[in-house]
Amino acid sequence: MLGEYYGTPIPEPPPRHDVVLEIDVQGARQVLARSDATVFCVLLVPPSAEEQELRLRGRGDGEDHIRRRLELGQREIEAGRAFADAVVINDDIDRAVTELAAIVERARAREARVGAPVERAASSDETRDQDR
Repeated sequence: MLGEYYGTPIPEPPPRHDVVLEIDVQGARQVLARSDATVFCVLLVPPSAEEQELRLRGRGDGEDHIRRRLELGQREIEAGRAFADAVVINDDIDRAVTELAAIVERARAREARVGAPVERAASSDETRDQDR
């Protein structure tokens, strides 16, 4: 991504244990393609491109990196929405964490009810607090 190379591990957790990977869209695609485990993808997005730019500037990124990251960010959001099971808008850390925890709990409950892996959901634009 942006000239950097990253590896995406494919962990093998014990049964009934969750693993959280903080990875980009490309890494998520690799995990989905290579993992035999149940995979539930949550796409974490900034509230807007303007806010993303402010955050990048706030951490001291250079102009060229900011420009490239904003361009890539929009493409990643579009690509991620095509396969993500849920989308969380990272506008407030406490709210986003609470929403993410609720999404995980609903996915666990759904899997426990049917006794099978969570089915991949169809792609559609729904409100931010609904599963896809």
